[in-house]
Amino acid sequence: MFDSLKNAAQKIKAEHELVVFMRHCRRLLSVRGEANSAAVAATALEAYRHLPDAAQLQFFELLADEFGPDPKVVLDAARRYAEAPNAESMVKLMQAAEPPRQELLRRLNRAPGGTAVIVQMRHRLLRSLTTHPRLAAVEADFLHLLSSWFNPGFLELQQVDWNSPARLLEKIIQHESVHAIDGWDDLRRRLQPDRCCYAYFHPQLPGEPLIFVEVALVPEMPEAIAPLISKRSAPLDAKHYKVAAFYSISNCQPGLRGVSLGNFLIKRVADRLQADFPSIRTFCTLSPIPGFVRWLDAPDSEIAEARPAERESYFKARVLLQLDAVRMQERIAGGWTPESASAADRDALLALASIYLRAVAPTAAGDVVAKFHLGNGARLQRINWAADVSRNGLRQSCGLMVNYLYDLQKVEDYHQRFLEGEVVHTPAVARLAR
Repeated sequence: MFDSLKNAAQKIKAEHELVVFMRHCRRLLSVRGEANSAAVAATALEAYRHLPDAAQLQFFELLADEFGPDPKVVLDAARRYAEAPNAESMVKLMQAAEPPRQELLRRLNRAPGGTAVIVQMRHRLLRSLTTHPRLAAVEADFLHLLSSWFNPGFLELQQVDWNSPARLLEKIIQHESVHAIDGWDDLRRRLQPDRCCYAYFHPQLPGEPLIFVEVALVPEMPEAIAPLISKRSAPLDAKHYKVAAFYSISNCQPGLRGVSLGNFLIKRVADRLQADFPSIRTFCTLSPIPGFVRWLDAPDSEIAEARPAERESYFKARVLLQLDAVRMQERIAGGWTPESASAADRDALLALASIYLRAVAPTAAGDVVAKFHLGNGARLQRINWAADVSRNGLRQSCGLMVNYLYDLQKVEDYHQRFLEGEVVHTPAVARLAR
């Protein structure tokens, strides 16, 4: 009885707080003058901060229902443009089609700390999309605005080192999402002279890294991750720096998912490293293949783009590995490791990885990391066996990792070729599937 009364009281309070917040939002859209607008925006954001989770979802639903464009006005403007397709009618059509919620978000952004709150809003919105698909248009507006506000031209590239503020170093440890940092000793090794960390920052989010990349300066292209992240390894002298290997890229702001940052980060870091270390001529990655095991275990893995010989190799490898009888994930859970695999299993898995990365990457089913690097103009250079034998590395990719090569003179050409469905790769990678 007491719990039901308490829940009812909380619901009434949440509804009241939502009403108050929406009142501020409507006032914000109607107010004139920059000074007044900023003050009203600050009041509105303070009210938003008090909204419980369910009320935040209701706010997004109100944005979808009450702050969209007027269909009749849009249709009328479209007809006028069809009748007279000139600049004036196009501008009026664009104005009619823009949802009022975009202007609301712009005005909320005028408040101190507004950008951070809007990023948090989108994070909450993204969590609701799968169960509330009608919010897709609201999400499109958030993404449109944040992509403009976080244009790389507004971002500042900074190197993170051991002398950076402790609060920033803690965030690097917290947000490392590829190869977990095991405490301060581990972080210290990753910030030694032969290991670099660079991050993007936005003026409206001081001290908050948006995305960061970790780089190893090494004599040759790496084929395994353990030596790069070992906290017991001795730092190399600068005379041995020949290759810059990007081995981890981590996003720190879930509310910026889908906002293009990483591709610009890699290119800017490569330019910085090339200027600081003229001996470095090779820029590459040591990357995971997070979708590989999932693709292997799919009953109808997509290989429509594979050539006939590769399709034959694909089915032969699947039969050899008995993937239709025992899922790879089950085999790994049962203790399978690259060290225990037979030579035939090794060749079959490398053949399947070659097909997956070359034939599937340009499709919707492609590996996300492959899409990222190939879409940024990298070349598929090498597939490495037993490169990551950690639990996560086995579970995701049977321990395989990939070197993508960034030839700074050819990234634009390779980027365009990937958009046209071609994965630029070395002959050695192709030979794995023969």
